Amino acid sequence: MSTNTATALKREEENKEPFKPKVINKKPKKKKNRKILQNWQLYIFILPAFLYFFIFHYIPMYGIQIAFKDFVPSLGIWGSEWVGFEHFTRFFESYYFWDLLKNTLGISVYELIVGFPLPIILALALNEVKDGLYKRTVQTVTYAPHFISVVVMAGMIIAFLSPATGIVNHFLVLLGFDPIPFMSDPDWFKTVYVFSGVWQSTGWGTIIYLAALSGVDPQHHEAAIVDGATRLQRIWHINIPTLVPTMVILLIMNVGNLLAMGFEKILLLQNPLNLESSNVIATFVYQAGLLDAQYSFAAAVGLFNAIINAILLITVNQIAKKRSETSLW
Repeated sequence: MSTNTATALKREEENKEPFKPKVINKKPKKKKNRKILQNWQLYIFILPAFLYFFIFHYIPMYGIQIAFKDFVPSLGIWGSEWVGFEHFTRFFESYYFWDLLKNTLGISVYELIVGFPLPIILALALNEVKDGLYKRTVQTVTYAPHFISVVVMAGMIIAFLSPATGIVNHFLVLLGFDPIPFMSDPDWFKTVYVFSGVWQSTGWGTIIYLAALSGVDPQHHEAAIVDGATRLQRIWHINIPTLVPTMVILLIMNVGNLLAMGFEKILLLQNPLNLESSNVIATFVYQAGLLDAQYSFAAAVGLFNAIINAILLITVNQIAKKRSETSLW
């Protein structure tokens, strides 16, 4: 090795910085803890909601395992025999599986098709009304049915649609038609359920859309008027695009609850004559679990229902995220 090369290597070694162990920076963690302490009031504010979901939604998940066991109350969850997917297989192979699925999807999809666009249309119409008194009156009349309890609502429906004493059938007779047994005819049950729900919830559903429309900049409408745009053109090109993100979010949530329809109203309107179209998964779980004491079987059916809803929610959310860049997460 030449003297020049040795000298160059020596200088290179001298110029090298000594090895320093990597020090983990703990400042971000301390900074985060400091922010939590500084904003402790906000964490106390959300604590009740956190405890509610933890106690009533997460802790009960411990009981899901009875869907895979032959649950006997005297033996407890851990003492009951493990049967795997036996209850799921029994449900899938039963003669009523497809009937329950058809009725549940039929009512849910029918309600989604009819009930989803109506609050949007009503919100757009109310947004165009300038008369304050008339607007407030319409809002009050359309919001009021939302505050009627399910039990009272079911009683009103049964009373109004009675073939003998119902006001609807009396009106049909005056027009020359024969009375229609709405509540005993399976073909009418879905229509009665859906349109009574639309009457009760449409006005309340417009609140969200009216709140979204309140965020529209008036200058957009003023510029459109100067350019000669008609009212319908302004609704189509200004108001509706403003509602699209809200519409997408609510559609995702509605599709995610497609099979999780509330059973209280259906149960109250249900009778042996319309059972053919009114028996859905939710009422079946109630019947099997609480009335027939088939706890494991009912838990398996309910778990199947929840899994399908979760799959629908995730799928629709991903589709919406790719198509419109608006999603729940």
